[in-house]
Amino acid sequence: MRKTGKILLAAGLAALLLAGCGAGESAGSQTPGEGAAQESQEASGGESVSLKDWKVEDIVTLGDYRGIRVSLADPSVDQDTWDAYVEQVYQSSVPSKLWITDRAAALGDTVNIDYEGRKDGVAFDGGTAQGTNLTLGSHRFIDGFEDGLVGVMPGETKDLELTFPENYGSAELAGQAVVFTVTVNYILPEMTDETVAAAGDESFSTVEELRRYVYDYLMSSAQARWESQLENMILQTFMDQCEFRDIPEDLVAKYRQNLQTTLDSAAASAGVTADVYTAYLYGMDSASFLDTYSVESAKQELAMQAVANAEGLNLSDEELEEELEQLRQMRGAETVEAALGVNTREDYREYLMIENVIQFLKENVTNSAQ
Repeated sequence: MRKTGKILLAAGLAALLLAGCGAGESAGSQTPGEGAAQESQEASGGESVSLKDWKVEDIVTLGDYRGIRVSLADPSVDQDTWDAYVEQVYQSSVPSKLWITDRAAALGDTVNIDYEGRKDGVAFDGGTAQGTNLTLGSHRFIDGFEDGLVGVMPGETKDLELTFPENYGSAELAGQAVVFTVTVNYILPEMTDETVAAAGDESFSTVEELRRYVYDYLMSSAQARWESQLENMILQTFMDQCEFRDIPEDLVAKYRQNLQTTLDSAAASAGVTADVYTAYLYGMDSASFLDTYSVESAKQELAMQAVANAEGLNLSDEELEEELEQLRQMRGAETVEAALGVNTREDYREYLMIENVIQFLKENVTNSAQ
């Protein structure tokens, strides 16, 4: 069964494909003069037709899409990152019954602290926190902070008179004298099989199992990033090899409208305007974003359709209906139309066609780093 849990973008994978855009070109001023698309439009009174109905071979010339070469090293997990995450997961899972409160903190201990930093008696930004775990001797904090907590009993509060280094990142604090008021809440026990087991987490009960649990999580994340990076590299190379003639204006208009819908929704979710959203992510206002990427989206999907036509990757009506039924069931909708929402059946056919083409390109790529 095909995975259909990805978000259906109205533009048809706009977010997925933007990273693979080729060099920008202006949209053409006319639709293809001949072919099934124009005939279908005339017969239907000018209604837009499906991408598969365009004679895309008259618009795009494909490059050597079967011979794409990239260089991307296999995903991996950095040892320091692994160790740090293991400590983080362990520290957050230690039950309170194991907290150490009957002896003073020593160098090498991990202590849980609350602190407030003040300059000239006024708390400064970034200088206050509660429930922070800090290993004494790790040099995470400025000189004197960690050493100043050695010998402090849990429950005790101590003022640390310190000075920020001259080269500190904040100009307001660099070289300045400050006072940190720190309370040691408790000391965390050393990580052992017994303390890990006491956490009661079903995912791990020994140190080795905890390390494997964290490694698997980090590797899964690295693999996902690798897959995304590989896909972007393939799409970039694929698009760079394509040559385009006039891009149909009504196709560009379709993608512009769909991108507008997607953009408005994303900006609203982020609590900002469309202009702020695109300025932050793409370095341009929303109108420039739509002008650029509506053309690029049209070009990419035309190129994808050309590959689908050449390689037999289009879905038949029967295959589409099967996929739509799976989508309906997955979303628990009463009808296919309810499952599709604002999208049409042909939108979904194009979405699945693009998935097929991307998978085809990935299966035929040569990765020289492997």
